[in-house]
Amino acid sequence: MTRHTTRTILGTGAVLLTSTLVLTGCGGSGFSDGGASSESSELTSSDDALTVLIGSSGDAETAAVQSALDAWSEESGTKVSLQVASDLSQELSQGFAAGEPADLFYLSTDQIAGFASNGSLQAYGDELSNKDDFYPSLVENFTIDDTFYCAPKDFSTLALVINSQMWAEAGLTDADIPQTWDDLAAVASKLTTADHVGLAFGAEFQRVGTFMAQAGGGLVKDGQAIADDPANVEALDYVKSHLTDGTFAYAKDVGAGWGGEALGKGSAAMVIEGNWITGALANDFSSIEYTVAELPAGPEGKGTLQFTNCWGMAADSPNQQAALDLVEYLTSADSQLAFSKAFGPMPSIKSAADAWTADNAPLAPFLAGADYAQFPPNQDGAADVIADFNAQLESLKTTEPADILDSVQSNLEAIVE
Repeated sequence: MTRHTTRTILGTGAVLLTSTLVLTGCGGSGFSDGGASSESSELTSSDDALTVLIGSSGDAETAAVQSALDAWSEESGTKVSLQVASDLSQELSQGFAAGEPADLFYLSTDQIAGFASNGSLQAYGDELSNKDDFYPSLVENFTIDDTFYCAPKDFSTLALVINSQMWAEAGLTDADIPQTWDDLAAVASKLTTADHVGLAFGAEFQRVGTFMAQAGGGLVKDGQAIADDPANVEALDYVKSHLTDGTFAYAKDVGAGWGGEALGKGSAAMVIEGNWITGALANDFSSIEYTVAELPAGPEGKGTLQFTNCWGMAADSPNQQAALDLVEYLTSADSQLAFSKAFGPMPSIKSAADAWTADNAPLAPFLAGADYAQFPPNQDGAADVIADFNAQLESLKTTEPADILDSVQSNLEAIVE
């Protein structure tokens, strides 16, 4: 799992949030025979082998996916070749432009609207036999204009990750795990010393947005831009106040590239991070003992953010029926639990929750967030809006939250119908 969601497409559930792809002219407008649209419920079928394109987080993920493809191929009799992209966005775009896309591929939430609008994608979600098993919010992530396009392959959420030694040294116990914003402020104050800050997180919506959700806000709701909602102002005011008093800090301001590094280096006693942090702590900071807790509730209750990719299917694939069968295999409980064990993501289906929790009990707060998680907007152009929002958040300590949010509102309204 990558450690920072704005840097790369993740193979394990976090989302790419960089500049929107230029999609004009990419991909076909329908099936290979030109006679049906990408929203047709009929899937093409042939004896053609399948190609699968992924953006891998490393050798463990690549090996796990290859193993699953080999098992399905032996069972189905259909050959499959795996392609590991060095730049998934670029290679997806090039494949569509050349009229030779992979049959299946990792697809992030900020890419789906653009590819769907130009006919590059086959909308197969409603054809899935396990469609009702996916978490509803993940289905919503990949629904455009009321059409469920593709199966969420896995996901991650954000939680509070605590340095257990620093917690104990501050005289805190399990009874002090923060349940509210006031609790969070209190423990952050107790944990802040000359050597480390109480709470650190990235200077980005992908972390600060948790407070917006807890206040009852967000960026888009029911198809409408709501960035300037008073709830969001309240959330950023809360964050600003504690950035100012020194009990909260951006990771970069304590000499860290992301929250996991801040926790691992001892620059912060608590961080807001996703479940990918576990790999970094195990591999790079193995001496750190930590506890994971759900993020505290805000004025309107619990809130977190989720990050996910889906298995995109090309509208031009000549063997969509086999591709659908493969997706159902890859999103089964057995496959997703194997992926989780190999490289860390959480299964996207509810039926795997109990088994995953039994195997990962200390990480259960991450999965609990699935019940109330929000997700970054998936409208075409949203990535650019969020990138601009992130740039403005860097100066939150010296800027009025309402001014930042008014700017984001204007930008969002330009892309949200």
